[in-house]
Amino acid sequence: MSEGLVRVVRAAAIAAAAAAVALVAAMLLGGAAAEEVVPGLGDAGTATRWGLPVSRVVMDIAAALTVGALLAATFLLPLEVAGGRGRLSADAVAYLRAASWLAALWSAAAAAVMVFTVSDVLGEPVDLVLTGNRLSTYVGDLPQGTALVLVVLLSVVVALLARTTATPGGAFGLLALALVALLPPPLTGHAASAGNHSVAVTALAVHVLAVALWVGGLAMLGRHALSGGGRLETMADRYSRMALWCYIAVGISGLASVAARLPDPMQLVTGDYGRLALGKIIAFGVLGWFGWWHRERTLPALADRRPGAFARLATVEVAVMAAVMGLAVALSRTAPPPPPADQDAAEVLLGFPVPPEITLGRVATLWKLDFFFAAAAAVLGVLYAAGVIRLRRRGDRWPVLRTVSWGIGLLTMLLVTQSGLARYSPVLFSMHMVQHMTLSMLTPIFLVLGDPITLALRALKPAPGRGDRGPREWLLVLLHSRYVAVISHPVVAAAIFVVTTFALYFTPLFENAMRDHTGHIAMEIHFLAAGALFFWVLIGSGPQPRRIPHVAKLLVLLATMPFHAFFGIALMNLGRPIAEGWYRSVHPDWAGSILSDQHAGGAIAWGFGEIPTFIVLLALVGQWFLDDQRTARRQDRRADRAAARREEDELAAYNAHLASLAERDRAAGARTVRKPAGRPDEAPETAEGG
Repeated sequence: MSEGLVRVVRAAAIAAAAAAVALVAAMLLGGAAAEEVVPGLGDAGTATRWGLPVSRVVMDIAAALTVGALLAATFLLPLEVAGGRGRLSADAVAYLRAASWLAALWSAAAAAVMVFTVSDVLGEPVDLVLTGNRLSTYVGDLPQGTALVLVVLLSVVVALLARTTATPGGAFGLLALALVALLPPPLTGHAASAGNHSVAVTALAVHVLAVALWVGGLAMLGRHALSGGGRLETMADRYSRMALWCYIAVGISGLASVAARLPDPMQLVTGDYGRLALGKIIAFGVLGWFGWWHRERTLPALADRRPGAFARLATVEVAVMAAVMGLAVALSRTAPPPPPADQDAAEVLLGFPVPPEITLGRVATLWKLDFFFAAAAAVLGVLYAAGVIRLRRRGDRWPVLRTVSWGIGLLTMLLVTQSGLARYSPVLFSMHMVQHMTLSMLTPIFLVLGDPITLALRALKPAPGRGDRGPREWLLVLLHSRYVAVISHPVVAAAIFVVTTFALYFTPLFENAMRDHTGHIAMEIHFLAAGALFFWVLIGSGPQPRRIPHVAKLLVLLATMPFHAFFGIALMNLGRPIAEGWYRSVHPDWAGSILSDQHAGGAIAWGFGEIPTFIVLLALVGQWFLDDQRTARRQDRRADRAAARREEDELAAYNAHLASLAERDRAAGARTVRKPAGRPDEAPETAEGG
């Protein structure tokens, strides 16, 4: 066994031991290791009590390592150049193959978690659960079971494809698939049942994604350093930039998640759940110190070709991260404080009390935090501002109107997702329709007019190595991909914009989305994405897969917008409410009938379409006029250049003609001076003649 492999195995053993010690200690301190058995209820037994958290730790660590291996292959290691194109290096391909084995372990651990979860829920030992068809029956009925089935399937796909994939695009696709596979379990755990589940669910999803990238990337970086791999300095530099963002995301999402479960800060020290959460917060601060030390000390050591210091510190940091993951699993096995006993059924469904009778003042003042859209607006705003600042610092200009348009788009998104409108939209269909129309037909227009793609292409620096891919190169790959070429076709974009609206509201999809916060967020993201795609095709000024004549864009707009009017008319003529089961559960007493409110929502949908249509028409006509002006100036410059070339050609021809005349004159003068000599027998002529 080589020395590098010995160091890697030793570091892995240290991390595993740290995770095990933290898990056992937290289970004992939190009381999950000695759960009280209620008389009359079944007991799953010691095997399930310990097997479930242990398999969860293995699943979480294997998932993070899978993501880390794919991250190393896709982004951390630079590409090699072959035939003028970038390809994965030998080390990157090795990480892909390692990801295959890690994903297989992830899948096996998830299957074990699924078995132990059914045993825990039913209160039956594992051997009874595995007999007959009890496992398959209850897996479909339990949300946690369904989530784990998805994890098993997705991780198996990653394991199989990672064995044959050898292209940068394929590695990127596997990384995206692995990140998706992380989400189902946390979305069906404590977060889904927390009091403020709208914050808890989103915060936990962001938390899990950021932790996987952070922990997995550092583990692969440490493995690379211990085994003596090449390009370590480049990997460390790229990981350091990503880790800072991951650390910020983990901190903010973790605090939001804890606040959603523990609204009283004193609960951090008065209960088992709070004390374990406090332990995670302290460990998070320790990891922040490690990150600071890396940036200040070990990265310069790598630049001086001294990787030993980095490898040692990374080993300790990975061990601390593994211990925190064990602590997190124990925290998930510890019951959070129960919600208030006076909650009614509607408050349990909504995650907040039913709002009072709607007034304009209450819509303006009863704000509610939607963590996903608040975080999205903050990130998008900061990134856009950073791009504009970078352009100005290097002396380039960026139109102020585009910046203002981007700000208006983010502001409208925040107003409909954070203000009192977000409190009333789940209980009143009319307010939901205001939210829908804004997110799909108003916010995207201003975001598209902000032209973020062009800003990103101008602000992002090209990859330092030829053939390598940085954020700018990956953005160009996406823009030129076949997928974007298909969905950006005007007919396809219009169909997504219109057909999905009818498919959502006139099928059970709408009620299912309203009952689940994750589905509700997915629905709002779809509104925003479908509108952004449609209006990007019509009024986007950045690079696009195809150029569409302005007349065709105008025809697509005029042909598409009436369908939204038809949608509003269809709602206004409803004879039975949409999502009747949901609205009967949450509809407030002070409101009118559910059907009349939905008729009002149809009127809003019918009348709202005029506003975005007018804005898009103005933008389209303005772009058409400016494009004609640019075309006219281009043609004028082309005509001027052609005229200049003609003048140059005529002058050259005239000069050539003069030169030929001069040459002929010189030739005639030479013939006059040079006369032929006479014969000797001839007498010279005299003046008088012969």
